[in-house]
Amino acid sequence: MNSVIETVKENEREYSQGEPRPLKSYAGTLAVYGMAVGAATVIARLTGRRAPRLGVRDVALMAVTTHKVSRTLAKDTVTSPLRAPFTRYKGTSGPAELAEEVRGKGVKHAIGELITCPFCMAQWVATAYTVGMTFAPDATRLAGATMTAVAGADWLQLAYARLQRAAED
Repeated sequence: MNSVIETVKENEREYSQGEPRPLKSYAGTLAVYGMAVGAATVIARLTGRRAPRLGVRDVALMAVTTHKVSRTLAKDTVTSPLRAPFTRYKGTSGPAELAEEVRGKGVKHAIGELITCPFCMAQWVATAYTVGMTFAPDATRLAGATMTAVAGADWLQLAYARLQRAAED
């Protein structure tokens, strides 16, 4: 057992090259994700649910929803209270988005990196969407359609602002 622990520590030292990288906390985050997926799978089996067959429309809805929800969770001003225990406000980074710096060490830092990264959040959001499609497909599609409409409205707002700037030039 000591040789395994030493090997893990050596890999961590070689990987991080002196930088503070919370690899153990990342492994814990992966374990939580795996346990959540496993629990959802077991519950689905016990309740007789099967994974849904997703058509092109479902996948498109899921993709836009995942994009919008991930960005909202990771960057939106309204969701900043959720990130505040793990981040520090740095300013704005785009239309209606915040720039935040991850703070803390270990688990706190790993969670901060996860919840401030829309790309990282996407896997969790898409997985939650899939679970929703398994247990409550109508409600999940409705939520997805709502977030897709919000994403579409965002693009229209950005296009409108760009057209206004072009008209002023």
